Amino acid sequence: MNEIKDFLNEGDRFAATNGMQLTEVREGYARAEMTVEARHLNAAGVCQGGAYFTLADLAFAAVTNYQGIITLGIQNSITFLQSAHEGDTLIAEAEVTFNHHRLPFCEMRVTNQQGELICIVTGSAYRTKKELKN
Repeated sequence: MNEIKDFLNEGDRFAATNGMQLTEVREGYARAEMTVEARHLNAAGVCQGGAYFTLADLAFAAVTNYQGIITLGIQNSITFLQSAHEGDTLIAEAEVTFNHHRLPFCEMRVTNQQGELICIVTGSAYRTKKELKN
């Protein structure tokens, strides 16, 4: 169901408003990207943690909803490893680590344009019995 990419790019207004978009989605994998702008900076002048999390969460939504069944995040953990700066391109890659029929588990790795690891996010989701409607 590759329509999930278009569905989320158009329907996730929070991610879109913040300059984030899915660039690749396939079974077990999703990739989202953004460029760090002044609006993403915190008071210390580096990318705000919520921006990393939102980018990773967008990729998480795509990879867990790929099958066309509404799947909602129920737990996430983020570890910040280094900061991103204005002008950096951030890439979040989500992979399904354990594809349980009801409780999939994923790992999201956020890197910059040089491939340097910025943060790692892990997450569990709950797969409902409802179909995703486009």
